[in-house]
Amino acid sequence: MNERFSTIRRALLASLALAATARAAGQAAAYPQRPIKLIVPNAPASSVDTIARIVGNLLAPMLQQAIVIDNRAGASGALGVEAGRASAPDGHTLIVASSSSMTVAPLLQRAARYDPLQDFDFVTLLAQLPNALVCHPALPVRSAAELIDWAKSKEGRSNMASAGIGSVSHLAGVALQSAAGFQSLHVPYKGGSQGVASVVSGETDWVLTPAPAAMGLVGGGRLRLLAHSMAAGTQPLGDTPAVAQTLPGFEFSSWIGLMAPKGLPPAVSQTLQQALQQLLQQPELRKAFEPHGAVPSPGTPQAFRDFLARDIERNRKAIQLAGVQPE
Repeated sequence: MNERFSTIRRALLASLALAATARAAGQAAAYPQRPIKLIVPNAPASSVDTIARIVGNLLAPMLQQAIVIDNRAGASGALGVEAGRASAPDGHTLIVASSSSMTVAPLLQRAARYDPLQDFDFVTLLAQLPNALVCHPALPVRSAAELIDWAKSKEGRSNMASAGIGSVSHLAGVALQSAAGFQSLHVPYKGGSQGVASVVSGETDWVLTPAPAAMGLVGGGRLRLLAHSMAAGTQPLGDTPAVAQTLPGFEFSSWIGLMAPKGLPPAVSQTLQQALQQLLQQPELRKAFEPHGAVPSPGTPQAFRDFLARDIERNRKAIQLAGVQPE
C-alpha cells in the first residue's frame, strides 16, 4: 500500500513540475506581456538618462511594447539600483546600470548594500562613453601632453574641477595625475554641470569629465578638447586623440548597460539579448549615440560581467589614490 501511495505521489509531483515548467515557458514565450520599466538611477537629462531614452525609444517597437523610464536618483545611483533589485525578475523591470551606480556607489556609499557581481542578472553592455579631457581655452595647451607639461611646471598650483568627491570626474582626474606624475588642486563641485562651468569661467583649469557634459561647450568654443579617455585606436570624438597615445595603457571611461533583478528566466534573457544585439548594430542607433560620444558595445551577459569586474578594480585603485572614504 505504501509503495502504491509513493508511486502516486511521485507521479503527482512530476505532473506539477511539468505544469509549472509549461506555465513558465508559456509566460516567457509571451514576453513582454506589458510595458517594460527601465529604472534609471540618475536624474533626467543626465548622460545615463539620455542613453536610456534613446535605447528605449528604438527598442519599444522591436518588442512591441511601451518602454517607460523611471528616474530614481540619489546616493550615486544606489537608491535606484536597490529599487530594481527588489523588483520581480520577470523582465518587465530592468536597471540601466552605469559606472557610477555599479562601481563607485558600492565602494563609497553605505546605502549601496548590493553586490554588483552577484545580486543581479546581466543583460548586455549598451555603450561606453569616453571622458573628455578639456581645459579653459586661454590655457597655453592644445594636447594631453602639453597639459601634463604645463601642470608639472605649475608645481601644484593648477586646479582640477570635478562633479564632487568620489565622482567619475574626480577619480578619472586622480588616475590621470597618478599616471602622468603631476598634481593639481582638486576643486569639487555639486554636480557635473557646475564643475564643467567652473572650467568655462576660468575658475578652474581643467577637468576629465563624461563627454556629454562637455561637447556642446567644446562646439561653442567655450572649452578646448584635448583628448578622450578610451583605449588608443578608438575614435569616439572624431579625430580627437586618446590620452593613451600620450600615456600608454591609460583608460578611464564611463559605461552604461542593462541589468535585471536576479532570477531572470533564460527565455526572457534570450529575447532581450536578440533584440538588443540587433538594435546595437543599427545605423539609426549609432547616429543617435554619436552627439554624446557614446560607442555601442554589444556583447554577451558574461562579457558584460567580466567588463564590470575589471571596472570595479580600476575604480578601487583610483579611490585608494584619492584617499576617499565611504560615507
